Amino acid sequence: MGFLKAGLCLALWRDATLLVALSGGGGLHAQSVSERSGINAPIGVSPSTVDFVRMVALSDMFEIESATLALDRSTDAQVRVFAQRMLKDHQATTTELKAAIAGRGAIAAPPTALDDAHETKLTQLRNLKGLGFDRQYRTEQIAAHEDAVSLFTRYAEGTEDQAPCDFATHALPTLKEHPRMARALPIMHD
Repeated sequence: MGFLKAGLCLALWRDATLLVALSGGGGLHAQSVSERSGINAPIGVSPSTVDFVRMVALSDMFEIESATLALDRSTDAQVRVFAQRMLKDHQATTTELKAAIAGRGAIAAPPTALDDAHETKLTQLRNLKGLGFDRQYRTEQIAAHEDAVSLFTRYAEGTEDQAPCDFATHALPTLKEHPRMARALPIMHD
């Protein structure tokens, strides 16, 4: 009976994922249900190449936009140095990701606009200035980079898709520096 239940669960999961993909699923149509729900990360499941490409592109766009905001809004020298590094590193990974998937028709082009979740975070940052901005920027950077390290690690360890895997493996050492650097930013108090 256990095999029957497991088979039914897998069939329902597959059908739900397919339904979301076919229905357009709003701005989330290219991402599987399991990756979008966050269930893959805690159990260490590798994302699909389509999910990986989409999530990296969204992450890079958010990092570039939020770093640009930090350069404009922060007066703290350490925050500005960090933002400049994020701008440089994430522009590089954007270019490298595009090269890794170039000419691969089976992989959809990366998104060119932020999804609702990243746009909401960016809007929150846009509404802040001074110390409030610096605090929220630091918090967002720690969380975003911990998620990114998990994503890249799971993908690099669990895929056989060579070019994107090589990209993930190559990017990981630099990416692992980012949460450490974000945590080292000063904790600002009013």
